Amino acid sequence: MKLTAHIVVRGAERAAGWYTQVFGARETQRVPLPDGRFMALVLAVGDSSLHLADEFAELGVVSPQSLGGTPVTVTFETDDVDAVWQRALAAGAEVVHPVMDAFWGDRHGIFRDPFGHRWGVCKHLRDVPAEDIAREAAKMMGQ
Repeated sequence: MKLTAHIVVRGAERAAGWYTQVFGARETQRVPLPDGRFMALVLAVGDSSLHLADEFAELGVVSPQSLGGTPVTVTFETDDVDAVWQRALAAGAEVVHPVMDAFWGDRHGIFRDPFGHRWGVCKHLRDVPAEDIAREAAKMMGQ
């Protein structure tokens, strides 16, 4: 089984270039429409796929920018969190949570791309017992 993200952006072709620059993605398919928008731009990112589509507000297909944000974070696992992080910031990403060695055992950070999507970038560093994670999470949340 495989999970594939389908995201809607303003400017799918620009977004594809951004994800190529930051994540090292490569385009594998495009479905352009006569009005210049894309029904689909498919990118290969490592062993995963990322499907992009332009906004089609007339069909209710809108991006986080039209919605005022998103509650969703898509996480990108990589061997070099810091290199991806630096490329993202250099390309205009905004820091949501800075990169750190997190209590759950990952090197982890979250940024928002110029298209309104939130991305986690992580690498697993060490296994941490579930009860330790729960205790630290409660502390972090002030409980």
